Amino acid sequence: MDFHAWENTAFGYHHDARYQKSRLFMDNQAILKDTAEKMARFDVRPPDPKLAAKSFSGGNQQKIVLAREIERNPDLLLIGQPTRGVDIGAIEFIHQQIVALRNQGKAILLVSVELEEILSLSDRIAVMFDGKLMGERVPQDTNEKELGLLMAGMTTEPAGDPFQAVADNLAYSGGTTAKGA
Repeated sequence: MDFHAWENTAFGYHHDARYQKSRLFMDNQAILKDTAEKMARFDVRPPDPKLAAKSFSGGNQQKIVLAREIERNPDLLLIGQPTRGVDIGAIEFIHQQIVALRNQGKAILLVSVELEEILSLSDRIAVMFDGKLMGERVPQDTNEKELGLLMAGMTTEPAGDPFQAVADNLAYSGGTTAKGA
């Protein structure tokens, strides 16, 4: 958090030829320019690459990290909570960037507690509970209720009060087997 935005943009990519003056020295001006361009595309506010990362809101910190990783055009992107703390306007932009990578044939592993986000961005959904895979679904063949039950360790819809059944199952979890599994 004490590093500047432009330094955060180079983390993990400091050997990139675009960021090198020579074999020994980095080109800080090139990194600053690249960061300013990324900040503009991802609408980071304030758009100042020289500010420390801790000077930005959580959502804008998230945008800086996403800009760094998404714009590298990775073959595989592991992404957790991509829109956490991000303003509503940026959520759509971030989703578009993720979908664009997917449409290019890139592999994306998305982890999110936002079921709507998972349903809208995923080709396949795998749900885990208590360290076990509870099921795999195709978004168009499932819904938030079914996913919620799987997230609570239940593979079938309970008879009676579903809230009580989920509470009972969650209280039981941590053992060798979840109820309903």
